[in-house]
Amino acid sequence: MDKNSGTVYPDGLEVTVLEGGSGDPIQNGSIAVVHYVGTLDDGTVFDSSYNRGAPFKFTLGAGQVIEGWDLGVVGMKVGEKRKLTIAPELAYESRAVGPIPANSQLTFEVELVGIN
Repeated sequence: MDKNSGTVYPDGLEVTVLEGGSGDPIQNGSIAVVHYVGTLDDGTVFDSSYNRGAPFKFTLGAGQVIEGWDLGVVGMKVGEKRKLTIAPELAYESRAVGPIPANSQLTFEVELVGIN
């Protein structure tokens, strides 16, 4: 994926590379170590690993995160930053979750800081 190119997938995911990374791309089954900021359409930040002072870890492709993350993080390289714009169908759909209203499009800036 080229830097600053936006790719829109038919399933409701838009991926934009903000900064390139290096090394091998992450694949399903690997543990992704990421920092991220999640925002609503109005710009409200609803979650941030930076605010907690620690990166978030999950197994890519194992359904541990919303589907938009599993699809949008695959192929990232360490140091890469992506903007993921995720339709409700790939997030929480018609469910309200904490500060996230039902049927919300979510935007995440995700940085892959490690692969385990």
